[in-house]
Amino acid sequence: MPLRLPPLPALRFFEAAGRHQSFKLAAAELNVTPSAISHGIVGLEEALGVELFVREPRGISLTATGADYLSYVSEAFSLIAIGTQRLPNHRADRPIALSCAPTFASRWLLPRLAGFRARWPTVNVSVDTSHRQVGFPVDGFDFAIRMSRAPVAGTAWTRLFGERFVPVCSPAYLATLRDERGALSLQRATLIHVNAASEDWQAWLDATGADAIETSGGLRVDTIQLAFEAASMGLGVALGRKPLVDSDLASGALVEACAQTVAAGTAYWLVSAEQADSAIRRPELADFKRWLVDEAARFDADVAVADAVADTVPDGHVETNR
Repeated sequence: MPLRLPPLPALRFFEAAGRHQSFKLAAAELNVTPSAISHGIVGLEEALGVELFVREPRGISLTATGADYLSYVSEAFSLIAIGTQRLPNHRADRPIALSCAPTFASRWLLPRLAGFRARWPTVNVSVDTSHRQVGFPVDGFDFAIRMSRAPVAGTAWTRLFGERFVPVCSPAYLATLRDERGALSLQRATLIHVNAASEDWQAWLDATGADAIETSGGLRVDTIQLAFEAASMGLGVALGRKPLVDSDLASGALVEACAQTVAAGTAYWLVSAEQADSAIRRPELADFKRWLVDEAARFDADVAVADAVADTVPDGHVETNR
């Protein structure tokens, strides 16, 4: 007797909604309406006779049964994706698909891609900067670049480089932070926060001993790029992330409001599927990974030299806590 399977479209809806913990994000990924996702999952729950999600006013979450079922469904879709990639006539000349954050893409990756293209002119690269969780290999991505404190189980992680925090603002705004004696104080500043990294300012203040600065107020934005733009417009002081802020500092659009830099607890990692063997059939994947890791290592070494030079320059003109 053949196995009775639930409706496959509904399973696809469930896998995406479970991965994102959101009907809206699942709908955007699958190019359908949130209502279609919701109705599909209701039908799946009725067919299975179990509740897969807890619906609450502020969102959804998987039930214990739903979380357990998701692990099986995700593995099944992964096996289908891997099997499809292994078909003899499956396109092996498709672009290398990479997912990363938009600020990282525009400020670090894209300026270096010309070097990759010069060495491998026939290899195309597709960069996706949408804010969504990537499932390997179901979503068709070969790599993702993610910021994290440590690797996450289930995928292969290679560390690229870390970041350093430094307060930045426009040159004109910097002048407003000086008192009548000419001393510079961040207590006068409006702090610009990034919602997804709201703890960064506190981490910098704790590391530098600037405990008299209030972090609860200020301006809040949803991306690092917006924080840098707000700072360049004179709206306050943003916490710059080296290397992402380097181009603004080099152009003079932003200046360091304080020369004290602090190493971030997170780093950029190159992520790929653990079990995928597509690099054997697509050697360009191995070439791209090796190139990207080499670029990151070269960049990291340059930063270490620059930091060592900066540490030899005395800095006594900034007051951070009085």
